[in-house]
Amino acid sequence: MWSFERGARRLAAAAALASALALSACIEPMYGPLSSNAGLAEDLKAIEVMPIPDRMGHYLRNELIFGFNGTGEDVPARYRLTVKIKERVQTPILDTVTGRATSATIISEADYALVSLPGEVELAKGRATAIAGYDRFSARFANVRAARDAEIRDAKVLAEDIRNRVAMAMAARR
Repeated sequence: MWSFERGARRLAAAAALASALALSACIEPMYGPLSSNAGLAEDLKAIEVMPIPDRMGHYLRNELIFGFNGTGEDVPARYRLTVKIKERVQTPILDTVTGRATSATIISEADYALVSLPGEVELAKGRATAIAGYDRFSARFANVRAARDAEIRDAKVLAEDIRNRVAMAMAARR
């Protein structure tokens, strides 16, 4: 009996070790550089995001800076990203009794262009679109906050879309 338990423990330990070794090849670091294209992460950190006007521009610029260089590391700029935002609000649903909007939709479009700094060569450009809806209430400040939250959601979607497109363009150049 004693030898059977000892053998079972050894077998369980060997199985655990084998499965850990097999799975170790599948795991990649979440925030660290990837072994396949570590230079791309350095290029993304070197993107300078130009100021974008208005509140929505502030939200979008902060999200882009974090998306390109979430480390806070100060890297000399080799690229410049300029973004222009257009924003409009639609009120698709009206209350038939009061005639007031019960919901609203913020549609945001961002035109972006990435250029290399020494030669001002355009590397990527395009348009990203985001749509966020919110409910409107009789309380004025609740509406203001709901609209601001929708703008923040739009900024996050736009920043992720722009970051992915810029990363794909830069990876294709490598």
